[in-house]
Parts: sequence; structure tokens; C-alpha cells
Amino acid sequence: MKYSMNLLLWGNQIDDNLFPTLELIKEIGFDGVEVPIFNTDPEHWFKFRKKLDDLGLACETDTICGPDNHLISQDPKMRKSTLEHLKRAVDCSLVLGATKLMGPYHSALGVFTGQPATSDEWKWGIDGIRELADYAGELDITLGLEYLNRFELYLTSCGDELIRFVDEVNHPNCKIMFDTFHANIEEKNIGDTMRKMGDRISFIQLSENDRSTPGKGNVDWEGIFGAIRDLKYDGWISIEAFSPKLPVANIWRKMFESEEQLMRDGFSFIKSNIENPQPLIIGQ
Repeated sequence: MKYSMNLLLWGNQIDDNLFPTLELIKEIGFDGVEVPIFNTDPEHWFKFRKKLDDLGLACETDTICGPDNHLISQDPKMRKSTLEHLKRAVDCSLVLGATKLMGPYHSALGVFTGQPATSDEWKWGIDGIRELADYAGELDITLGLEYLNRFELYLTSCGDELIRFVDEVNHPNCKIMFDTFHANIEEKNIGDTMRKMGDRISFIQLSENDRSTPGKGNVDWEGIFGAIRDLKYDGWISIEAFSPKLPVANIWRKMFESEEQLMRDGFSFIKSNIENPQPLIIGQ
């Protein structure tokens, strides 16, 4: 098992100002970080890659699309430009040494029509992601698609929909990244959803119901850790937590003592329950 920390906890400005944070992440015991790709200029990431290498931290990447990059837009020009945008994110992932580019980029965050996805939108999403998977595959990078809850996305907003989507893409470089925050909202049983996804899961984000410290909320951690064991999953386990530093998350209150406290407590909670599963160790 490998443990990671998502850098979105510090907002969306990812540059050398975070180098002391990377050092702390390494000192706590994490094996790597999730780097959000908002800047799609590959040149931006060479210095960041060197710092990761110097620290011995591995890296996987995430990206999202907003209203200007909507892969299922009715406008074919936007679909084309979005695909080019996502290919640049893949290029940045290569610079960073990542093997996975993850996120809900099969459609745009916060863009709604007031209706369920149409058959055309579904097809545009499938076709676009399949082409992106072809491109990523040439660089030995795997896509990790994510579903978001109904308030953030409408193309896929539950496990069954994302399973269907990935199966229809039908590409070896297109897998699932599973996020417990959205599952906590949308699934009847999180563990059963994970078991249904099976080996489609290539990465797991552990996130509390309020996006603060894992183990200090009401997520069904026993069911999640049980599913991880049942699946014999031994890949990346990452903490994804947000704060007011990420305005798009709409979090305007302090939910933890400090980023360091969140990381230390979250890391201890996850590692203890992965390596010593009985009984479940709940955070205080």
C-alpha cells in the first residue's frame, strides 16, 4: 500500500511556495502526493518535479474541467479544444513522472442543463475519453475517471453510472478513481459499490463527509476498509481534504486545527486501519 496527500488542501496555486509543505508531507511518512493540474504548461512543472525527486516523493495527478472546457458540449469546437486541453494535462503529468491522471474531466464541473445526460452527451463523453486514453496510453499514463455527486456533475453521479461509462470506453488505459466523499452522498452502501467496481479501481481517495480529517466524521469507514481488504487492493490510498483556501469547494469555516494536524491525524487513522484492521480505530 502507498499513501498520498492531495495538494488541493492548500488551494489551486501549485508552485515552489509549496516546497516546505512537500518536505513536511515526506517527514510525516507519506509516499507521494496528488498534484492538481490547473496550469497546463509543461514547462511550469519541471522545477516541481525536481523537488519531488529530491525528496523521494512519488506523484500522481488530477485535473478538472470548468465551463470553458466541457467535453460533452453541443459545440464541436469546444469538445475539440477541451480534448486538446486534457492532452496538455497528460503532458504535464508526464513531466511530473505520474502514471495516472485522475478526475471528473469527462464533463465540466458545475455545468448543468436541468436534464439528465442525453444519448449524444454520453456518446461525446465516451468518444472524447477514448481518444484521450489512446493519447495517454502512448505515454504509459492511465486515466482515472471520477464521479461527483449530483450537485456538482450530471454525466456520472454514482458508481453504477461510472462503471457503465468506463466499460463503454473499453480501453486498458481508462480506469476508475474512487472518492469516498461523493460515495457517502450517493451510494446506499459504499463498500458494495467498491466491490462492484472491482479491479477497475486504480486509485482511492479517502475523504471525510465534511472534507476535513478522515476518521472524525460519519463516513462508513468500517465498510470502506472492509472493501479494500476484500478487493485485495494494494495501490494508492490518498487523503483528499479541503479548506477555505480552495474557494471552488465552497468551504467557509475552519474544520481542523491546522493542515499539519489534519495530515498527521488522517495518516495515523488510515495507516492504523489498513495495517491493523481489527478492531476499527476511530479518530477522536
